[in-house]
Amino acid sequence: MSTTLDILILGTACLHVLLTPYTKVEESFNLHATHDIIMYGIGSERLSHYDHFVFPGAVPRSFIGSLILAWLSRPLVGLASSFGWITTKLDIQILVRLVLTTLNALMLCLIRRSVSRRFGRLTGLYFAIITCSQFHLPFWMGRTLPNMFALVPVNLATYLLLSRAPNSTKPSYWITHLAIGLLTSTAVILRSEVLLLLAPIVLQALVSGYTTFASIVRVGVTAGLVSLALTVLVDSYFWQRWPLWPELAGIYFNVYEGKSAEWGVSPPHTYFTSFLPRLLLSALPLSLIGALIDGRIRELLFAPLVFVGLISALGHKEWRFVIYVVPAFNVAAARGARWLTGIRKGTIFGRMRFFIVMAMISANCAVTIIHTQASMANYPGGLALSAFNERYSSTDNVHVHISNLAAQTGASLFLHAHAPPYPPYLAPPRASHWTYNKTESLDAKSLTVSTRITHIIAESTSDFDLQRKWTLVDSVAGFDHWEKNFAVLKNGGGLKELLAIVTMAQIDKLYILERR
Repeated sequence: MSTTLDILILGTACLHVLLTPYTKVEESFNLHATHDIIMYGIGSERLSHYDHFVFPGAVPRSFIGSLILAWLSRPLVGLASSFGWITTKLDIQILVRLVLTTLNALMLCLIRRSVSRRFGRLTGLYFAIITCSQFHLPFWMGRTLPNMFALVPVNLATYLLLSRAPNSTKPSYWITHLAIGLLTSTAVILRSEVLLLLAPIVLQALVSGYTTFASIVRVGVTAGLVSLALTVLVDSYFWQRWPLWPELAGIYFNVYEGKSAEWGVSPPHTYFTSFLPRLLLSALPLSLIGALIDGRIRELLFAPLVFVGLISALGHKEWRFVIYVVPAFNVAAARGARWLTGIRKGTIFGRMRFFIVMAMISANCAVTIIHTQASMANYPGGLALSAFNERYSSTDNVHVHISNLAAQTGASLFLHAHAPPYPPYLAPPRASHWTYNKTESLDAKSLTVSTRITHIIAESTSDFDLQRKWTLVDSVAGFDHWEKNFAVLKNGGGLKELLAIVTMAQIDKLYILERR
């Protein structure tokens, strides 16, 4: 059963990647950095082709996650292409995301195995089912956000701290130090907010006698300095700025200067009252039950709860900033589910408890199906550019302008199918002399005056002269909202019944225009 559950976790994560292969703008830095490393290599003479010099973003981000992902993906790309499994650049994007989601899934599998060892096999089963029934964690852990790169070592640290015999009172010194070193490196290189998770873990380790203050200082300083040297050397090279520590630049920009508030400010309680319930779904009440009945769960949840409390002090809040605590809460929820279904199994109350747990997991699945369906229709930019590439696959001298909405909703560099670079393991495109133009803030007049632009993937047609200058070739719809409809049914007795049907409403989001 153990292998089957691991396959379930991995398969669920990979299915989300295959169902929604396109990406959003917040994923673009690491995705495009991975693209550039795979396509161009890392030689200094090739850096001028890298996308981040054209679209650097508000603050620099580390290349280390993308570098590791590219190195892991590159031999797999070559192997897959030799079997004919990869025929387009988009296929490479999908494979890269599958590699990332596999890394995160493997960490969840390790956590599940530690749960089975410490709390019993049935608790491990519930952990796998609860995790797979949720939406956010399986859906997003294959997306190239910096948080999802950081999730790999954070989950490995969670596994190390959790993995011990059922009756063991504390982890070994070596395991504790390794977890602290991993979290320190993650905070220095990938995501600085992990420091707020590390702090209560260190406090707990000291109070519980897992290690000593001197040992923690030694481990933390060593891991911190090595990680600092690594990120400064690697990222200064790729950004061509010396010295550069991306995470320090992010702290200075977002925290010291307070620029993160420009993306919105939420009340202090938002993580507890909005984001965690959305991330956890029914795992939230189950985790409370787990904490009430088992002191080991209360010990496990101490650091995640303190972390969420600390990060709540920052005005700008996003659910992805606290994604790291979801596995720990799922462990607590699995323990709660195991307790509910394990007491008085043969009685009516026992059967009722089992039914309640199954109903809660089923509700998770229903919510996940709804979110997944909406997400599949929420990447019009990727759909539009894919359709455009296919429609004009035999046309030379194409210059297409990609609007902001298209660029933000899936039109990544991996979809520049007919423009260089052309990897040797893919068949060369039939069309030549293509330009994909993502210049921002160009209005309809500017696009019309620029005669070199032959096509536009536009957000609206209202400002374009469709009678003389442009032809509307196609439109691409996207998710708008869910709506409830009612169907009238007649039973055998002639009585009418109303059946509520929830359907997804889509509206046109993007338009493909061709110059006349």
